Amino acid sequence: MKILIVEDSRLARQELKSLLSDIGNYTIAGESDNGIQAVKQIQEIHPDLIFLDIHLPGQNGFEILEQLDQIPLVIFTTAYDEYAIRSFEYNALDYLLKPISLDRLKKALQKAELIHQNKRKSHLLSEDSQVFVKDGEKCWFVSLKDIHLFESYGNYTRIYFQDNKPMILKSLNYLEGVLDPKVYFRISRQQIINLKYVEGVDSWFNGKLKLRLQSGQIVEVSRRQTHKIKELFSF
Repeated sequence: MKILIVEDSRLARQELKSLLSDIGNYTIAGESDNGIQAVKQIQEIHPDLIFLDIHLPGQNGFEILEQLDQIPLVIFTTAYDEYAIRSFEYNALDYLLKPISLDRLKKALQKAELIHQNKRKSHLLSEDSQVFVKDGEKCWFVSLKDIHLFESYGNYTRIYFQDNKPMILKSLNYLEGVLDPKVYFRISRQQIINLKYVEGVDSWFNGKLKLRLQSGQIVEVSRRQTHKIKELFSF
């Protein structure tokens, strides 16, 4: 796995690198000590995993993730425990309190490796694939081609098909890795759409776009994904 360490303390970065070297052969693809530089590095390096401090100069860890449309695996590292619940709203893999213990780090890395390996091994699901969905007492066998919108709720995702919108225990990051990118497009950090359900494209402020879906829903494309949508629809 390619790892990026985002931490403003040089000593903390050195300590984490030392712990990682004690555990195994991990590739440190980059380091950053501030939020602005971190965003740039994530977009350039495309790390598989980020160790992300919450309190950083320039932008905090949450603000960094809010600027990304494609978020790698994230392990938050912080000296404060009050942000634990909020961290999982950002699909965080784990939350490590400083000082980080070797055993605790090993457990977090085991989870990261398992997810990373599954992503590499998994095959893309075709739009004709059928999936079983259970939400409370209700169950469905749903063809992926009938799902027009996926919406992130932390480690859960709400899926929209016909008049139904159940929640499933899959993160949007995971779904992005198994859905066919020719059919399903991530328009923002929060949503993936089925391109075949797009009925219209409208200009929005600051050069962004809004898409009208056949369901009647209107979704907003993030600024970073707007140029890709324009290319897809020759807008």
